Amino acid sequence: MNESLKVALTTLGCKLNFSETSTISRQFLDQGYDIVKFDQISDIYIINTCSVTENADKKFKGLVSNVLKLNSEAFIIAIGCYAQLKPEELAVVSGVDLVLGSKEKLDYLNDLNKNNLAEVYSCEISETDFYKSSYSIGERTRSFLKVQDGCDYKCTYCTIPLARGISRSDKLSNIISSAQTISRSGVKEIVLTGVNIGDYGKGEFGDKKHKNTFLELISELDKVKGLARIRISSIEPNLLSNDIINFVANSNKFVPHFHIPLQSGSNNILRSMRRRYKRELYEERINYIKTLIPNACIGADVIVGFPGETDELFLETYKFIQSLNISYLHVFTYSERDNTKAIHFSNIISKQIRSKRSKMLRSLSVKMRRNFYLKQLGTKKSILFESENKKGFIHGFSENYVRVKTPWRKSLVDKIVNYDLKKISDDGFVILEDSKNLVKV
Repeated sequence: MNESLKVALTTLGCKLNFSETSTISRQFLDQGYDIVKFDQISDIYIINTCSVTENADKKFKGLVSNVLKLNSEAFIIAIGCYAQLKPEELAVVSGVDLVLGSKEKLDYLNDLNKNNLAEVYSCEISETDFYKSSYSIGERTRSFLKVQDGCDYKCTYCTIPLARGISRSDKLSNIISSAQTISRSGVKEIVLTGVNIGDYGKGEFGDKKHKNTFLELISELDKVKGLARIRISSIEPNLLSNDIINFVANSNKFVPHFHIPLQSGSNNILRSMRRRYKRELYEERINYIKTLIPNACIGADVIVGFPGETDELFLETYKFIQSLNISYLHVFTYSERDNTKAIHFSNIISKQIRSKRSKMLRSLSVKMRRNFYLKQLGTKKSILFESENKKGFIHGFSENYVRVKTPWRKSLVDKIVNYDLKKISDDGFVILEDSKNLVKV
């Protein structure tokens, strides 16, 4: 490989994609390439794609267009979920040179001459029975550590099993080794990521026998020296056991922050989605967390406009969410995805109604987050500050995911400090006005 070439990488989608992009970036560095930012002139551009929503598909084409404006002769590679699901669609996008599916590696990067047609290397998803360890480091304050991949669930709206394959996990020893490497680099917070991390324990090559459990994983990670925080990115309510909640409640490293997908507050819709729980179980999990950890931050994913979601069923979801002691929502507008069962469902909801419902829940989320922040005022929290100067401010998060800002001070970058939360700004942050008096942990 040519050691003078520059490579730029970017990620669409989830934290899992980001961890994998970071690992690929390190592989290029090891082979002598120069890594540059994606908005800079480069010889090679790699886009790690997502296909969860229609917007992610559109973003890909926009990125390719921007790249060609920087360097019309650049070699453009598409990888990731969209590249696995619909490689032919990416291959016909003007400017794309190489499309690689889930199993394929960058070994195909042997000819960097641009062609009229892109080359496609994409396996059948049934062949995706392997595991690739990955973690991010250096790009952000936090490190995203992949512990699991794939999903055996058959939700009727979701293409992830088609793009990622069966549920499989990294070896416990590999994860601990990666966590130790991250710790030695000076990173203070790890975020555990995967497709369905609560399903952790399925064999490295798809073996259905559970070798370790998620509880065993977090118990071992809790022993890694040097790390201040570990955060669980998202976990299904039916896999979030009381034992896991109990462990987090008593851990010095695992922070009081849970993100638990809900998707709908209607049992009828949950059944149609083929989710593996009812609203009663979800409510039970929330109440148990709040009983043990009153200041815990709890987020939820919600899909609006799913086929058959009548006004009455949407209102049922809205009221159910209002009744829960949760802190914020990630709202997704349902979009039809090829090769899913839901695309064939009747009682389709118009895009106008989907948009209206999405706005209603996003507005509710703003109120819920502010209400959660108000409850935190007057308490002392540890703040991990980030590295970017954002219009004269430095931002950070408390252990329970309260977002704060204070006037920029370089000395605070990547530091954890203790502070009393006192005031919420108009833009929704908790303001730390007297940052000179912050106390490092």
